[in-house]
This record gives sequence, C-alpha cells and structure tokens, in this order.
Amino acid sequence: MLAAPAFALAQEHSVSKRGWLGRMLHPFSSSEKIPEYLNPKLRGLQLSVQLPPEPVKLSELRQLPLTVSLTNRGDRAVELNFPTEQRIEIYLRDAAGGIVTRWSDNRAFEPTAATILINPNEHLEYSETIATRELAPGRVFTVEALVPAYPELDVKRKSLAAP
Repeated sequence: MLAAPAFALAQEHSVSKRGWLGRMLHPFSSSEKIPEYLNPKLRGLQLSVQLPPEPVKLSELRQLPLTVSLTNRGDRAVELNFPTEQRIEIYLRDAAGGIVTRWSDNRAFEPTAATILINPNEHLEYSETIATRELAPGRVFTVEALVPAYPELDVKRKSLAAP
C-alpha cells in the first residue's frame, strides 16, 4: 500500500522535471501550458525556436542555424492568413536588446496572399540561418522569432556567443 503513493509521487516529479534528452525528443509535454492569446483564432498554437548547443562558437559559425516551429497543441484546426509569402521573421539581438541582424533583410517576398491550415497535433517547421557577423564574443545574445501576420506569435531564446 505504501508503494502506490510513492510511485505516484515519483511519476508526478518526472513529469514536471524532464531531462535534457526528454526535452530534445519531446519538446512539448502534456503538462506544459499552452499560451493564451488575445486573438481567439490563435488559441492552441505554440511557437518555438531551437538553436545549436551553447556556447555558439563565432569562429566556427558565420551563419547560425535554427529551427522555428509552429505547433497546434489545441483540439481544433487553426487557419492562418498571410498577405505575402513571408511566414516568419527572425531577429538577432545583442546583449542590450538592439537588433543586430534581421533575417528578412536579404530576402524578397512576393505579395501573394495564402492561407495555411494547421490541424491539431501538427506543426510547421522552418529551418533557416541568420548571419552572426555583428555578434560580440563572450556576450549573451537573443534570437527572437515571430509570425509577422500575427505579432502575438512571438518567442525569444537567449544564448552565449564564444570566440
């Protein structure tokens, strides 16, 4: 009888504190809270950005590879309308928060409107790179990813730049 409460307590602890491998293989657990948005159309969506392991060695990387994922964790399909071909924007910010690189600066987007439907438990994934030439070694930097057509869909992730 004493084993059941201890087992339940151990299970509860493992759900709230996942290891790094578990977070890599399953970035979203059922216990994580789905963000709340003012726009009810966006409910259930979660934006995330994955970066290389820290520290990011500037001597080895001229372009920082990253993956931006938009996941529907809700129970209904979400329809997103875009006025152009651009789906995401990525900013590289210095330690003070200033934008040092804007991903879209060297890209052209046609003014072609489109609609994307994301079903429950499905996701969109964008593998991109962004120039690191303006980053200072030994300083923290922030990668901010967002969906320009829906500014509420925004995520920031800090990392460390090494020489």
